[in-house]
Amino acid sequence: MLTTADLWFRYQETHVLKGLTLDFSTHAVTGLVGANGCGKSTLFMNLSGLLKPQQGAVLWQGKPLDYSKRGLLALRQQVTTVFQDPDQQIFYTDIDSDIAFSLRNLGVAEAEIARRVDDALTLVDAQHFRQQPIQCLSHGQKKRVAIAGALVLGARYLLLDEPTAGLDPSGRSQMIEIIRRIVAQGNHVVISSHDIDLIYEVSDAVYVLRQGEVLAHGAPGEVFARGELMERVGLTQPWLVKLHAQLGLPLCKTEDEFFSRMRKQNAMKEAS
Repeated sequence: MLTTADLWFRYQETHVLKGLTLDFSTHAVTGLVGANGCGKSTLFMNLSGLLKPQQGAVLWQGKPLDYSKRGLLALRQQVTTVFQDPDQQIFYTDIDSDIAFSLRNLGVAEAEIARRVDDALTLVDAQHFRQQPIQCLSHGQKKRVAIAGALVLGARYLLLDEPTAGLDPSGRSQMIEIIRRIVAQGNHVVISSHDIDLIYEVSDAVYVLRQGEVLAHGAPGEVFARGELMERVGLTQPWLVKLHAQLGLPLCKTEDEFFSRMRKQNAMKEAS
């Protein structure tokens, strides 16, 4: 279980997180949304132990984080972060060595490393560019390598910071599929993103943050349907929610579901 209890964090005299009590264990995918400066990045750094709160706590398995070197090493094998810029966490020029780096540091046997690296590359659809030098990869391919580097640890929680930033529509669709595969393996994903349509489509629950506080929490469809709340935090509603709110069309979770339902409605009208 990964949760926070009355979490407060400040830089010098400026409070960035204000009494956050959050639960990331109840749902497979939890979304975090809010305008720039709302505290999402600082929260991620607290969840991974990079920052330590001045008040309250991040709880792992029901206990406050152990900030000793050993405690943080154990935590980061279970709770891993993939940053918005993959170049921040890719250090080698060849893909296999980069993904295997953390496992070699932990003394994992080479045969097990090879198996885990191969599984991770398959999960993120990276086998076809596995032999390319990292400097020749696209931004989206580097993101997939960074995710693979987190997955090899067998982490139960994956923190994704702006996973679709800088991706074209095809890359965005691939990222959504990768997130679904990760969840299908029984893992939890926490996504911080300005891509409101992504959060709506893949999340089971969402927290809306404003200036370090939670303004709303719940099912994405219910939260994003609150138009004045979205305006107050400087966000727009997902397009599928807009169609529902403004035109009374069915509220669907995905584009495919929406068009499927519309085709059925049209077919029923024609038949009658």
